[in-house]
Amino acid sequence: METEQYIIRGGIEGRERLRILSRVMQPTTLDLLRRAGLKPGLSCLEIGCGGGDVACDMARIAGPTGRVLATDIDGPQLDIARREAEPQGLANIEFIRSDITREIPAGPFDFIHARFVLTHIPNPGEALAWIKSVLNPGGMIALEEIDFSGHFCHPDCPALWRYVELYTETVKRRGGDANIGPRLPGLALAAGFSNVGMNVVQRAGHEGEVKLITPITMQNIAPAVLRAGLANEAEINAIVQELYDYAQTPGTIGCLARVFEVWATA
Repeated sequence: METEQYIIRGGIEGRERLRILSRVMQPTTLDLLRRAGLKPGLSCLEIGCGGGDVACDMARIAGPTGRVLATDIDGPQLDIARREAEPQGLANIEFIRSDITREIPAGPFDFIHARFVLTHIPNPGEALAWIKSVLNPGGMIALEEIDFSGHFCHPDCPALWRYVELYTETVKRRGGDANIGPRLPGLALAAGFSNVGMNVVQRAGHEGEVKLITPITMQNIAPAVLRAGLANEAEINAIVQELYDYAQTPGTIGCLARVFEVWATA
């Protein structure tokens, strides 16, 4: 996946967004990993690892007899991931730069996880076929993908709907699908996976970090939105400010996009 296809700012600034996102998503992601069959002793691949939070969780579950290879296209994020993983004493994890649209580590692997990766790829079916090709027979995948249309709020916040519109269209113009979630089970079946399971989760709340994801993400997609000509800087700044004001108002309900979880066997 070219960095031009990924609309969210990376590097150090992007890492801070991912740090919050990982804390908010950790409970549901850990549930998925265990439901999908991650256990001690497995050889694992994490695609699109970002700052490495999920990869480190996977390494802890895989234990000293297992291993985790974590990949991403963002070199600065990988450097941060390596630095942050080292003091955790995780000797069974390695971070490398890899682009799933061009190549995939040879493996073989027992378990592969990807979160919010396929949404940015023009041909997710091809990517899933590549993933299947490096799994051991009976190996497992665990995927998490968004349905951006599933946002909600209370009370109403007009800036939220403009944000959803801008995000969705910007992803589309770069060849991705911000609402890929419902397609995920069918894509897994078409790629030859069996025992396909599905679950839908959505993190939401009237307080806490979950409410900050929306304004922070809007800030981080601003350069891509500007390049696409979908909004000017003044409008983007106004949207960001309204989203922050909403998030910081006691009692308002904020959420992440609806997330489709899919797990399957090679």
